[in-house]
Amino acid sequence: MSTEAGADALGTRWVMRPGPEADEGVAGGDLPQVVEAILTKRGIDTPEKRAEFLDPKLSTITDPFEMPDMAAAVERVFSAADKGEKVAIFGDYDVDGVTSLTLLKIVLDAYGIDTGTFLPHRVAEGYGLSLDGLKRCLTEHSPTLLIAVDCGTTSIDETAWLGEQGVDTVILDHHEALPDQRPTCVALVNAKACGDDPGARFDFLCSVGVVFKLAHALLKTRPLEDFDLREHLDLVALGTVADIVPLLGENRALVRRGLQELARTRNAGLAALIEVARINPPYGAGDVSFRIGPRINAAGRLDSAGAALDLLLCEDPAEARLLAAKLDECNRQRQVVERRASDEMIEMIADGSAGECDHAIVVGRRGWHPGVVGIVAARVSRKFYRPTFVIAIDENGVGKGSGRSIDGVSLVDAINSGRDLLLAGGGHAMAAGIRLREDQIETFRAHLNAYVREHTTPEDLRPLLKLDAECTIAELDLSLLDTYRQLEPFGSSNPEPVLLARGVVPTSEPRVIKEKHYRITLRQESAICDAIYFGGAEHELPRLPWDVAFTILRNDFRGRVSLQMNIKAIRTAQP
Repeated sequence: MSTEAGADALGTRWVMRPGPEADEGVAGGDLPQVVEAILTKRGIDTPEKRAEFLDPKLSTITDPFEMPDMAAAVERVFSAADKGEKVAIFGDYDVDGVTSLTLLKIVLDAYGIDTGTFLPHRVAEGYGLSLDGLKRCLTEHSPTLLIAVDCGTTSIDETAWLGEQGVDTVILDHHEALPDQRPTCVALVNAKACGDDPGARFDFLCSVGVVFKLAHALLKTRPLEDFDLREHLDLVALGTVADIVPLLGENRALVRRGLQELARTRNAGLAALIEVARINPPYGAGDVSFRIGPRINAAGRLDSAGAALDLLLCEDPAEARLLAAKLDECNRQRQVVERRASDEMIEMIADGSAGECDHAIVVGRRGWHPGVVGIVAARVSRKFYRPTFVIAIDENGVGKGSGRSIDGVSLVDAINSGRDLLLAGGGHAMAAGIRLREDQIETFRAHLNAYVREHTTPEDLRPLLKLDAECTIAELDLSLLDTYRQLEPFGSSNPEPVLLARGVVPTSEPRVIKEKHYRITLRQESAICDAIYFGGAEHELPRLPWDVAFTILRNDFRGRVSLQMNIKAIRTAQP
């Protein structure tokens, strides 16, 4: 591959995001030019759109009964309440699953419903409504109603089995449905399972968002005097950010308010987790993605997510601190296991033992922990910019794999086109899971490479650095920082803006921090600004002057607030 000056070995393309330029700004607007440019480029180009985007309100949230099967779900829950039935909530072990289960448990408890909670064991029982997990759940709780959260949409045989046991099922999910197949259930509240029905427009919700909708519907039907659903939006924000669903529209309103609730959380477990993660308000989506979310995920990745659920349901601050410390230690262990697997996989790719990797990467190995294969797949996919599956093979020769993709390649479509090679598989376009026999890994690798080769061009396999706007260093002042925060929360469909400063030079030799980062002061004409380049010391710096792609950081040091450039890439200055 040919590379641009200052690009990495993958030949990263620096491209300005398509969209109109903000030449004069929106009538009546009073925003910094950089923010004007970002909003206009993203189609937020009228006073009305900007007011809704910059100040999202809960009052804009739509009627929950517009979701498919919501009325049936509400009716069945209240029937269980009125008859004194035992209800079991069956969840998933990631952040979305645990926060979904926690929120629903809190709401059902408020209605006085006898509710038990259940999380499957990742290794022993696998994802979702497995028969092994269901049998243990029914043994522990003896429910007449099982509510599946963050799973169940594709569990055709398992929900039929539940019906044979005399157990009704309600499913609250957001995963893709199987074509022309519906699980046996009283209600399937999943926007992705209703085809072209109007309810499909709720497909932006993750599972904790769906649980929030059910809670809203329950409270609209039978209000509770002493229960304020808004106080629990911190849970909704955690699951929504961690599950990488679009942070636009209702999700944006829920997360913005949820992050505010997080700063004053009444949840003893969350308060303890914030303390152990050493973060300070105001909280952003990045605090969830990189500090809180991984600690909630850690227990479920290595063993059972029970500790994470216990933490979020805990009401005793002292006990919560002990549980938070346990999750923090689990996260440290997870990092070690993940780093070892990543290093081994990268070495296999380098020495050729990983097999064909031209268009896609599929690597399986015994001894890898199935709980970290998703994180490893994400890291390797970013490093090599290829769709990647990482597979942990158990002692029976069965592999559990997790995949991450690149723009333009749908893993779900790739799985469906090779389903005869797999024991199971599904998920989303950009992230999916599979189960397959060890002797089928090589065949699946060949299939995925062929699929990607057929559906991409060589240009598609060069990573893109998408720039939002040009900016001068002179524009980087505190007034910009204040307005910039109104663009948050950043995440899926509202990525953090990447800005371009042209023709800059360092005022002195970059200083190496912790052996792999650079701290630099950059100058452009007479203006200067401090910058941090995480991982920069691992790259060779190009010849001067530079073009710098960066995001904006708030630096709060000893009470002094300043704006700092967070460098994403550097190249030799282009015309």
